[in-house]
Amino acid sequence: MPPSPQCTALNAAISRKGVTYGQLAQQMGTSEQHIIDVCTGHVTATTSEFKTLASVLGISDVPPHDPAHLTK
Repeated sequence: MPPSPQCTALNAAISRKGVTYGQLAQQMGTSEQHIIDVCTGHVTATTSEFKTLASVLGISDVPPHDPAHLTK
């Protein structure tokens, strides 16, 4: 199964920004494991979490409205 477009976009942005999961977790006030789980697709981000991640990572493109981009 290929990675979800959401996970791919998050990981590409993390790589571009040069931040770690731990740094993101600290900025978002959550655990590093939760960020890892979201970025690897083991946990679906809430809309609020995804918006915060997108803001922190500088993602401004609106994701397509398809099942692969759904949030809780």
